[in-house]
Amino acid sequence: MIRSALFVLCLSGAFLCPGALSETPVSTYQSNPKYQAAMAEAKTIFAQRRFSFAKDAYKKASKEAAGQDPVSLKGLYDAELGLGDYKDAAASASQLEAIAGTPLSKASAEIDHGFALVLQAGEKGKPDLLHAADEAFKAAIANEPKSGTAHYYDGQVLARLGQIEASAVEFKQCIACISPGDPSYLRAQRFAANPALSTAKMAPAFQVVALDGSRFNLDAMGGRVVLIDFWATWCGPCKEELPHMKKIAKEFAGQPLVVISVSWDADETKWKSFIEKNEMTWVQYRDADHKLSKNFGVDAIPHYFTIDSDGVLTAEMLGSGSDVEGKLRKLVAKAKAHAAQPSLTATGN
Repeated sequence: MIRSALFVLCLSGAFLCPGALSETPVSTYQSNPKYQAAMAEAKTIFAQRRFSFAKDAYKKASKEAAGQDPVSLKGLYDAELGLGDYKDAAASASQLEAIAGTPLSKASAEIDHGFALVLQAGEKGKPDLLHAADEAFKAAIANEPKSGTAHYYDGQVLARLGQIEASAVEFKQCIACISPGDPSYLRAQRFAANPALSTAKMAPAFQVVALDGSRFNLDAMGGRVVLIDFWATWCGPCKEELPHMKKIAKEFAGQPLVVISVSWDADETKWKSFIEKNEMTWVQYRDADHKLSKNFGVDAIPHYFTIDSDGVLTAEMLGSGSDVEGKLRKLVAKAKAHAAQPSLTATGN
């Protein structure tokens, strides 16, 4: 149900997403009522995730701007990504490159282009498309050497092409370009040490502040398994699953497992009251704007994800009655075995 690890990272809004558009001077098309109407419609439809209609509306707006408007072209590109029309998205990114007025805006378009090519390459990783993506990211780096985004993506592409040493270099360059406080900093460090890990279907990197004030960073879990539970107090099936969640929290207490429940509740007071009343003692986070949910591609609840101790997405389950517990036992056992390896080596056993 997750389209691809890369697409999820794009939605995350962290440094990994293709660059933001630079400001553009006011042009005559911006005062055109037809352009304004098309853009207003496109933004509304896109927010509703009706990507096919948004694509048509952004196309109309771009046509009114004679293909010279980076905003409508970027909207078209995003809608095409949402539809999985990656070849069309690459073409839209090429148009953005052609009208870019500054090195920064050109780098942003080149990142978009490379990103679409990677998605077009698919899980099998068609070499010609991956090589083209590598060229796009390197062009972006030439225009903006401090782009953590471009270095990160190029590191992933090079790893998929089997160029492990070159991949490690790009991840190290990425680390040098971003802040240690960035949610993706730890992941970039892990990939620099083990570039091959970047080719796995990783869970989106994220950092949130939980209800108890603690900071939850997925990549700082230190070899523990993670269970993410998307739910809401008003969701009937979610309430049915609550006893099961409480059982999991109790059964795996003291084990290398972290459970985080992500709520869709808009009413903070009701959410807090429900958690206290039902003694939900594990990590709690309220995703009021659904940003984190969108990162994971979640549009229905209850929805679960299991993530192994390396940060790799291992399972996605929707609805009540999912065999979450069985999957967790296997992952926790694997995490324990992995954690025991260094001590066995140290004792010579």
